[in-house]
Amino acid sequence: MFPTQAGVPCAWTSDSQRILLDNFDAIHNSPSHLYHSALPLCPSSSWLHECYSSELSLEVKVVRGPLAGWGMCSRTVLLDHSPQTLSYWNNAVAVGTTHRDILILDAITGSQTAVLPGHTDEVNSLTFSADGKSLVSGSDDTTVKLWDVQTGGVVKTFHGHTNKILSVSISADHTTIASGSQDETLRLWNIEMGECHHIIDQNYTVFCASFSPTDPQCLISVYDTTAQCWDINGQKVGPNFAGDKIAFSPDGTQFTTYQQDDVIVQNINSGVIVVKFSAVNSRFSPCCFSPDGKLVAVATSYNVCVWDITGSDPHLVETFIGHANHITFIAFSSPTTLISASQDKSVKFWQVGASSTDPVVIDPKSMPLTLASTKSIALEVKNGTIIPGGLDGVTKTWGISTGLCKGSLQIPAGDSHHSNIQLIDSKLVFVWCAVGKIHIWDAEKGELLLSMNVPGSDLKDLRVSGDGSKIFCLYGRLIQVWDIWTGKAVGKVRPQNDPTGILATDGSKVWIEGRSGYDAYVHGWDFGIPGSSPVKLPNKLSDMLHLSDTMVWETNVSRMKDVVTGKVILQLPERFGKVVHVQWGGHYLVISFRSKEVLILDFSHMLL
Repeated sequence: MFPTQAGVPCAWTSDSQRILLDNFDAIHNSPSHLYHSALPLCPSSSWLHECYSSELSLEVKVVRGPLAGWGMCSRTVLLDHSPQTLSYWNNAVAVGTTHRDILILDAITGSQTAVLPGHTDEVNSLTFSADGKSLVSGSDDTTVKLWDVQTGGVVKTFHGHTNKILSVSISADHTTIASGSQDETLRLWNIEMGECHHIIDQNYTVFCASFSPTDPQCLISVYDTTAQCWDINGQKVGPNFAGDKIAFSPDGTQFTTYQQDDVIVQNINSGVIVVKFSAVNSRFSPCCFSPDGKLVAVATSYNVCVWDITGSDPHLVETFIGHANHITFIAFSSPTTLISASQDKSVKFWQVGASSTDPVVIDPKSMPLTLASTKSIALEVKNGTIIPGGLDGVTKTWGISTGLCKGSLQIPAGDSHHSNIQLIDSKLVFVWCAVGKIHIWDAEKGELLLSMNVPGSDLKDLRVSGDGSKIFCLYGRLIQVWDIWTGKAVGKVRPQNDPTGILATDGSKVWIEGRSGYDAYVHGWDFGIPGSSPVKLPNKLSDMLHLSDTMVWETNVSRMKDVVTGKVILQLPERFGKVVHVQWGGHYLVISFRSKEVLILDFSHMLL
């Protein structure tokens, strides 16, 4: 059916590889997830979708910033602890986490192939030697360790720093290790002797220490927004450069620094600026060159932006959206693959250039490069649109069938910290909190409908009820409920433990989440019984969100079940991360995630 040409994989081979990589953990732990979460989430443009959609009776469209077929992320590896750093060589990815062990991952499958125990605290920096035989690590335990990659054993441990080690590097000739520490020193270690032969006092925390990849006599340190070149004898070379973080080009002739939100690529010898471009929210974030030196990747909070620097006018070629927390480290494993580590406890593998083959391409003018966090979603089925509500005062309408931005509304909520949006009786209502007041706004008419005072300053969350009749507000340790049209208080309740946020709403019901010591909890109340106090709900997570008379959404495990048969209809893979909002609209299910992705599920075939 699909002819194979030399060097060109046929459709089923390519799709099969992607579905296995995308869902490796879920399928490995439970093969049935292939039918519950893997096959149902194949892109509508894929061969697998064409073959299996009729059997599964489920059509899926994914909107994740720029619309993607299989998406630009080919693999997500979920970890037990947040990764702090990573380093790549050949087919191995070394990951240092907030736990003391170093993990070795296969660069293709993401599977864990080894664990290197030895440190007694967080591992902040890792680097492979140029030949891949050695690995150097720096830790909060104040030690630098040299590892034998083949055996996984510690070759030498270097003692001398008196505070956390933030950065390590190894010279191109494998003779010297450089380490930067919070003890305000840059140290150079002789590998053969196992001794420190130079201590350079910086008088500020040394955030970065990096050897040139080609010149074993040259290294750069970064301290107090200053980058300085040194020789192997600890002598300054050339002038200081302004900057926060640095990365060398593969040939060692150029390096990057940050100045505020500007990324500057400079010549290592002359200091001449080669290219300069702006990357918002990039300061103090990791950056790196591609192996061919043509691209520079920059982390911008939760996202990664990739710039082409080959011409005089650098331009953005990729924006990778999918992490749900700040990115801690990035590295290219090839000119077309980038690896990122994040505080969301995941490592992601991205395909550079994948977006150029997407079946649908969004007009870049229709959406910002960095999306606002989606806190809520309104769904208009008859017009085929979804309306995500963010925190930036801009509300965009998106076509369900195309994934394209149809329009944009500006709402005066730029100084808000919490907001929600809802379609109530065909009226688009935006609710936000700012300057001690809750504001209710008619988005289509551009009119303020109502404002009311918030009785507390420690606002944690704000939601409109599923039926559009109430506003739930969580501040401090108190849940307060108002009628959305009159502003009259409906009721309030004070949870026993300190809540962290509103997990879900369902009509007059609200569930909050929090922690008591090390244990997480979920509590719910029903505010819909006239003339009575809020009724405490049983702590049954299966009752979290009733989508319809026959379907329920289990928030804690992110899955959809038939309430009559108990059958799992859809199970979201863990790689999608934390669900922020779920809304059912007859036959569409729309789910937003903390990673700023939106998933649209079409159940029309199944319901028919």
